[in-house]
Amino acid sequence: MKYIFLLFTSFLFAQQTKYADFKSVSGQLSLNPKEKTVSGAVDFQFEVLKDCDTISLDAKNMEFSNVKINEKEIIFINTTKQLKLVFPFKKGENRLTFNYSTKPKQALYFVDMENEEVQIWTQGQGRYTSNWFPSFDDVNEKLIFNLGITYDKDYQVVSNGVLKEKTANGNLNHWQYQMEKPMSSYLLMLAIGKYDKREFKSKSRIPLEYYYEPKDADRFEPTYRYSKRIFDFLEKEIGVKYPWKINRQIPVRDFLYAGMENTTSTLFATRYVVDSTGFCDRNYTNVDAHELAHHWFGDLITAESSTHHWLQEGFATYFALLAEKDIYGEDYFYSKLYDTAQQIKFASRTDTIPVLNPKASSLTFYEKGAWALFVLHESIGDKAFKKAIKSYLNKYAYQTVNTQNFFDEIKKVSDFDLDKFQKTWLKSTAFDTPTANALLSKNKAIQKRLEIDKLKKAPLGEKTDILKNVLESDVYQSVKEAVVDQLENEKYEDKKSLLLLAMQTNNIKVRQNLAGSLTKIPGDFRANYETLLDDKSYQTQEIALYWLWRNFPNHRIEYLDKSKNWIGFNDYNLRTLWLSLALSTPNYSNDPDSLVNELIAFSSTKYEATTRQNALEKLIAFKIINDQVLSNLVGATTHHMWQFSKFGRDTIRLLLKNPEMRASFNRILPNLTPDEQFQLNRLLKEL
Repeated sequence: MKYIFLLFTSFLFAQQTKYADFKSVSGQLSLNPKEKTVSGAVDFQFEVLKDCDTISLDAKNMEFSNVKINEKEIIFINTTKQLKLVFPFKKGENRLTFNYSTKPKQALYFVDMENEEVQIWTQGQGRYTSNWFPSFDDVNEKLIFNLGITYDKDYQVVSNGVLKEKTANGNLNHWQYQMEKPMSSYLLMLAIGKYDKREFKSKSRIPLEYYYEPKDADRFEPTYRYSKRIFDFLEKEIGVKYPWKINRQIPVRDFLYAGMENTTSTLFATRYVVDSTGFCDRNYTNVDAHELAHHWFGDLITAESSTHHWLQEGFATYFALLAEKDIYGEDYFYSKLYDTAQQIKFASRTDTIPVLNPKASSLTFYEKGAWALFVLHESIGDKAFKKAIKSYLNKYAYQTVNTQNFFDEIKKVSDFDLDKFQKTWLKSTAFDTPTANALLSKNKAIQKRLEIDKLKKAPLGEKTDILKNVLESDVYQSVKEAVVDQLENEKYEDKKSLLLLAMQTNNIKVRQNLAGSLTKIPGDFRANYETLLDDKSYQTQEIALYWLWRNFPNHRIEYLDKSKNWIGFNDYNLRTLWLSLALSTPNYSNDPDSLVNELIAFSSTKYEATTRQNALEKLIAFKIINDQVLSNLVGATTHHMWQFSKFGRDTIRLLLKNPEMRASFNRILPNLTPDEQFQLNRLLKEL
C-alpha cells in the first residue's frame, strides 16, 4: 500500500497548484564558504484549496529538522528530491516551518578567488533553485520570497527585493531583503562578494544600483554606459511601469551564461566588464537590455511551460534589439535582423524543431522568436502592437501565460491572420525569406547588402567597380564587411586595391574583418597590415599580432617589443598570446622561465575559466607542457562551467593519443584531488 500511496502523491504533486497555493516564504540563511554549504530556517505561508493528504516541495539532497505545520510537528518524507508533507490538509490558511541544510551540487556556486576571498552566486533557470533553497521547480507556483542572509561583514550580500535592514553582529552582518509581489522560484537569487556600487534613479524614480569589483572602478563607465538609458527606454517602449521596486546589476565571476534576469537583480558575466577599448568588441549593452526586458517578459508574466518559452526569450531578444536601435540607430537594428535571418535560414536546413516546441534550440527560441515579433509588429503597426503588449502585461501580471493568451490580446487590436502567422513563424522550421527580405528592404543599407550578396558568385573582375564604390561610400559598416567577406578567396593581385580601400575606411569592424580573413600576408601589404596593431580593439590587436608574427619571422622581435605591455580584456587575451609568442621566439627572452611561470599561472585556479582556457590553449598549441600544465588541465574537467570542463576533457583526449603524454598523466594522477582523479581515470579508460 505504501508504494501505491507514493505513486498517488507524486501524481498529486504534478497538479499541486490545484490543491495548494503557496503565498509567501521567509528564509533566514547562513552560508559556509569553506564547507560550501547553506543552512537556514524557512517559514512558508500557504492556502489549501482542496482537502488533500500530501503536499510537496522540491528539495534536492537536503537534510530537514523541526518540520511543523501550524506549530505542530508532522510526518514528512525526504525523497532526496522532494520534501513530502504527510498531513490531513483541510481548506484554509496554513503555515509550514522547518530547518534545513545542504551542500548544493549545482545552482549555487562558491568561486574561490585570490587572497582567500570568495564570490557566491546562484543560477536558478535551467539549474533549479531547489538545489539550494526548498522551493518549486514548477514555474506556475508563484510566491513572495523574503530572504535574510547572515555573512562576513566585509562582503556585500544581495538578494531579490528591497533591503529592509542590515544589522551588525560582531564579524557578521545580517541582510534582510523583502519582496512585495510573487514570482517563480527559478528567479530567486543570492550574490555575495566584495563589491562597490553606484546608485542612480530612473526617470520614473526607480532606484538603480550598479555593482563592480573595486579593481574595476575605471571600467565602470564603459560597462554601464547605456544602462540607465536602456531602463528608461524599455519602460517607455513597453508602456507598462517597471513592475518591481528596484533594479540592480551585478557582475559575477565564472558565470554560466551571459546574464540572468533574477527578479530585481540581474547577474552577468565579468567578461562584459570592459574598458573603453574593450567596449567596441565586447560590451554589455545587448545583454543588459535582454535581461532587463525579461523583468516584464519572464519575471512579471512567465511562460506556463517550455513549449511557450519564446514568450520569454523571443520577447526579451526583440525588445533588447529595439533598445539597441534607440542607441545605435536603424542601420544597426536592420543589420542585426539580417544577420540572424541568415543564421536561422542556415540552421533550418537541419533543424527540424519549430518555435512552439519545448525542445527548440536557443537560436529558435531567441532569434526566430524575435523575428516573429518583428513581423507581427510591422504587420499590425506600432500603435496596435503597443496597445496589445500593454494589455497583455496588465491582464496577466504576476501570472503564467501561453501563446494563445498573447494572441487573444492581438485579436482585440487587429484582424491580422494569426493562424497563418502561427503556422509560418511558430510551427514551421522553414524561414519565410520573401517576407523577411521585404521587411528588411525598408532599410537602404540592407537594400545595398542584398545587392552585394547577389554578387557572391560573380567573377571579381565583373564586380570590382561596384565593391569599390561601396567601400568608398558612407554606407553602414556591415555592408563593407560583406564586401571584405567576398574577397577572402580571391587572388591577392586582383583584390589588393580593394583591400587598401577597406583599410582606409578606418572602421574598426571592417578592418577587423580584413585582419581575420587575410592570414597569408603578402610582403608588400605588411606595412598596411601592421597599422592594425594600433587599432583601438583588443580583438583586432590579437588577430594582427598573431598573423604578423606567423608571416614575418624577421620582424618578430619588433612586434613583441611593441606589444610587451599589452593586457587586453579581463581574460588577459593579449598578455597570454604575447607570452606564448615570446616563448616561441628563439633568444627573445633572457629569462624564459619567468615567462613560462607567468603563463602557467594564468592557467591556474587563481583566474577565471576564460583566462585559464586562454592560457591552456596557448601552452598546449605551443607545446609548453609540464606536469603543472597537465594538472591545471585536469582541473578544468571539474569546473562548474560546462564549456570549460568540456574543453578540458576534449583536450586531454587528444593528448592521450600520444604515449608519452599518457605516461605523464598517469604520473600526476596520485597528486590530484579525488574529483580530478575520478575525471582523469574515466578519460584514461576511454581509450
